[in-house]
Amino acid sequence: LVGCWLLLKSSYNTNHQQPTSNPVMDILIEEQEGSIWVAALSQGRLEGLEIDPVDEPVRWGSIFRARVESIDKAMDAAYLRLDGQNTGILFNADVRLKKGKEFVKGGEKPIGKVLQPGQMIAVQAKSIYPGQTPEYARFESKLPRMSMDIALAGRYLIHCPLMAGNRLSQRIRGKKLRGQIETMMRALDDIEGCILRSSAAHTQTEMLLREGRILKAAWEEIIPLMQGSEPALIMQGPDAIQRTLSDQAGAQIERIEITTMDHFTLAEEWCTVFAPDLVTKINPVELPDAVEDLALFYHRDIMDKIGGLFQDYVLLPGGGNMVLQQTAALFAIDINRGADKRSNLAINMEAAAELTRHLRLRNIGGAIMVDFIRFQDKKEEKSVLKALDDAIQNDPCTVQIHGMTPMGLLEISRKRRTPPLASRTKGVF
Repeated sequence: LVGCWLLLKSSYNTNHQQPTSNPVMDILIEEQEGSIWVAALSQGRLEGLEIDPVDEPVRWGSIFRARVESIDKAMDAAYLRLDGQNTGILFNADVRLKKGKEFVKGGEKPIGKVLQPGQMIAVQAKSIYPGQTPEYARFESKLPRMSMDIALAGRYLIHCPLMAGNRLSQRIRGKKLRGQIETMMRALDDIEGCILRSSAAHTQTEMLLREGRILKAAWEEIIPLMQGSEPALIMQGPDAIQRTLSDQAGAQIERIEITTMDHFTLAEEWCTVFAPDLVTKINPVELPDAVEDLALFYHRDIMDKIGGLFQDYVLLPGGGNMVLQQTAALFAIDINRGADKRSNLAINMEAAAELTRHLRLRNIGGAIMVDFIRFQDKKEEKSVLKALDDAIQNDPCTVQIHGMTPMGLLEISRKRRTPPLASRTKGVF
């Protein structure tokens, strides 16, 4: 489908720049034994890390023409044959049914009343590690979770063909920002079915129109491929390069550093379609040991930073510390004073920013419990929760703050797209 998008390229002002108030970011693209590693750095600080294993059977975001193999009444779910080798699971809540001119969410009827074995349907991989999703944690299935609610992601928009009208992402909470993007949304009168991301505020309306038309054309090319009697992969989901560039759309990207021509081509193709202003930022880097795995990461001295993500103990800048531990049921984070002599509030505020970064980099999902240092009063608690809420806006995955338990622990949940970092780096650390 990249070929289709390339044919739809339109004129673009190459002087377009992201606002300088946004964080300055460098993107580093490398590989390790065929797997793609992409890191996002801001002033030397690791802010993003995406890895695609070379042998990943189903990539997040991939679209399939699938066959219903069987119905599980107890789980109210259907097992799907995705292609010649892979199987997925479709829960009733992820079914989409056409009612009149609109598509509605499943769940009113048992899935066995809606889908039958042998039926062909189009689905998309929404999570390739569904066991971590809180609402389905009681099920043992580790199959990729599929959905009939297909979406195509760009840089500023997410095109949802089954959705009527346009809307803002639920992740945009700021009243001023929502008002600004709503004004831009009203100008998108010739496209619909789009969700505007927060990064849309940093671009021009004509760029949104251009991207919307590209995504709509891509969807129209997909539609005929949904017809057929055999399961098959229709479109591969976004790779680590595409995910990173899309996730960092709100940042001011200064350089995209690459050591191999294959990665240069992948980055250039995506940027040509969705981020023409970044094409000139792609820089092939010549290193004496460029053929070595992760040579660029070693050259930029970030391997130790990545290795630190596998430690249970994290030292905070002010002298406090965090202890992070995965249990069978949840992920626990304990904030401690350590050598920090500052107030409880100062340490907790610092920890709020740091723990959200580690959730993002380690790709932690499911139920998360945080034990902050004791709040002196409700005002302090509100200040820390506000800081935490601001920090999670940088997370590309859905993070929800559920509040304090009677024992004073903070409950958080995070729905990740891909498996945790530890499972993607086996044999490296």
